Amino acid sequence: MRSNLVFCALTAAGLRARACAGAPDDGRRLEQFPVCGNCSWTLLTPTVTAGQARRLILHLQGLGELPRRRPAQADLLALIERLGYVQLDSIDRLARAHHMILYARNPGYRPAALHRLQDKRLIFENWTHDAALIPMAFYPFWRRRFTEQAEALAGRWRRWRGSEYETLLEDVLERVRQDGEVMARDFAETRSKPANGFWNWHGGKTALEFLWRTGRLAISRREGFQKVYDLTERVIPEHLRISEPSPEDTVDWACAAALERLGLATPGQLAGFWGGLTAAETKAWCRAAVADGRAEAVSLQGVDGSLQKLFAPAGLAELLAQVPEPPRRLRVLSPFDPVLRDRRRLARVFGFDYRIEIFVPEAQRQYGYYVFPLLEGERLVGRIDMQAQRQQDVLAVTALWLEPGVRLGRGRRRRLEAELDRWRRFAGLAQVTFADGFLHSSRR
Repeated sequence: MRSNLVFCALTAAGLRARACAGAPDDGRRLEQFPVCGNCSWTLLTPTVTAGQARRLILHLQGLGELPRRRPAQADLLALIERLGYVQLDSIDRLARAHHMILYARNPGYRPAALHRLQDKRLIFENWTHDAALIPMAFYPFWRRRFTEQAEALAGRWRRWRGSEYETLLEDVLERVRQDGEVMARDFAETRSKPANGFWNWHGGKTALEFLWRTGRLAISRREGFQKVYDLTERVIPEHLRISEPSPEDTVDWACAAALERLGLATPGQLAGFWGGLTAAETKAWCRAAVADGRAEAVSLQGVDGSLQKLFAPAGLAELLAQVPEPPRRLRVLSPFDPVLRDRRRLARVFGFDYRIEIFVPEAQRQYGYYVFPLLEGERLVGRIDMQAQRQQDVLAVTALWLEPGVRLGRGRRRRLEAELDRWRRFAGLAQVTFADGFLHSSRR
């Protein structure tokens, strides 16, 4: 399954490839893909089907298999490294997003194991596209971000928060240095006016966040989901704290690591995976990676038949051949699961139109405040509205919507009930209840 390619040096961008006129037809559909806007050569590329892409994505994102044992410390760390990071979110309708993401991939997971990883300084909390828990080994590649954030946030937050927090930075830092770990509530006296909203931080909270986002403080742990801040040197191991990759090495690592985890990506998707890269940097990296054989150009045929030009790690055909069929078990996913994050890719590859409606007025919601997608095999087959009602000690199912063509037959209902019972146990609840008329017709 290899095309006969002729390589030649063109322009300052380096090696480019074009298909030899005698290239054998290996049965794959071939599409012309421009490697460089400044170059007239094109590369004939294979087309990946939506089904192949679904299986690849689920495999790379840890949903292609189902471990049967409780993860040891090394197993859990390896899973987070495989994902790249685990997004944090405060909403707790069933369990918080980071716990749901990990439990969906290993039903032996327990939240205490994640806390131990952070206590042992094997993961750290910082920013990707949002707050996340990240393998500690990746910390040096955040150094560039800290430098850039120091300038970018200063101006943006001055307009957003006012300049009060800037006068507090050194005082806050000195207090942490002298007193040790602190929380935002320890600086409540810096509030200049009453709080009137979720984002109405007082000056001390804003200073803490700025010092954290720019690397001078770190998150030691969380208590009740509230950040506990400390000096970076007390949280991050010294050998990682003093390591400072060059900007070029940072871009190379970030792009290669993102592509390894996404499997198929546009330059824009590579830029968005970790955050902190520009589109120009990821485009240049893709050109260079194709030229030196670390990546290849492919076309993705979406569920609607349209083609999209993407990049993949070198050796994609071999990787696709090794991807296992995902388990048939039905699984509830967090709305913040990494498989769901890119809504356009989700629609193109899975044919699943999904939106978190937290900020949508209730009367305008199509489904509900916080609705959980349902994965079965390689398909997203529906979504379910449910909540842990702890005073009643129940997991209360309000509504279920199945995708067009999906029926709630006996087998699927058994799989659904088994999955809900697993989540009931994980949440420490006594039973699952279903509202009258919980099954709704699809709204597509």
